[in-house]
Amino acid sequence: MSMIKNKSIKSGLYIISTPIGNLRDLTIRARDTLAAADVICCEDTRVTGKLLKAYDIKTKKIAYHDHNARHVLPEILSRLERGEVVALVSDAGTPLISDPGYRLVHDARAAGHLVQSLPGASAVLCALTSSGLPTDRFMFAGFLESKISARQKELSKYKKLGASLIFYESSKRLLASLKDMLEILGSRDAAVCRELTKLYEEVKVGSLEDLISFYELNGAPKGEIVIILSPPKTMSNSEFDLDDALGQALKKLSVKEAVAAVTYMTGLKRKAVYNRALELSGKK
Repeated sequence: MSMIKNKSIKSGLYIISTPIGNLRDLTIRARDTLAAADVICCEDTRVTGKLLKAYDIKTKKIAYHDHNARHVLPEILSRLERGEVVALVSDAGTPLISDPGYRLVHDARAAGHLVQSLPGASAVLCALTSSGLPTDRFMFAGFLESKISARQKELSKYKKLGASLIFYESSKRLLASLKDMLEILGSRDAAVCRELTKLYEEVKVGSLEDLISFYELNGAPKGEIVIILSPPKTMSNSEFDLDDALGQALKKLSVKEAVAAVTYMTGLKRKAVYNRALELSGKK
């Protein structure tokens, strides 16, 4: 069992969020756990090495990423069996969010080992909360497909989802993706967030049309990019099946909750949705 400042850290797997740009965003708990761990599993040992050097942490590092996970996973599980403290980090932000680690966490839990997540920096939440777009419901969809047809097909799945949508995207595909979003999802408010927490952090907000015009004129920006899209505008009756939506909602929710969910998603009048929900549920 590793020790730090006279307090023991139990053997187990610790999922540790690391800064997405500003090194000072590492939490005190994360720093202490990284220092006390027997080994740190890194997406890229060179990237993590810079963070550890900044905090004078000498813990042993091993590479754990998509390309070697099959071979390294048994070693990590063996370390946990021996009672070691294992830390898992990605290059930046919260591990497992569009980064490797799911299988390790799954297998560690299945084997009965302690698994704890140490919260911290996350590009998803940083972008969402700074965008000024609705935050009450959101979906993180990760990276979109690089090929146009596949990307458009994927976007079509989210057309009627009543939530803000969050995507990671590369700068070179930003403009093409924004155009596909406009074509498939229709006009929406959006935000392009880049270089979050860094010196040149920028959040540009506007309609998809405005953002497309801006980047056509100014070229693709540099840096890591998160795109946020607002929920869809009110759907017409021809696009939306009220009975189907209420039927699905009523399977899991009370009448009141179902009405609230469908009203939010569609923008229809609450009274009309409520009356139809009563009819469908046999309470009217």
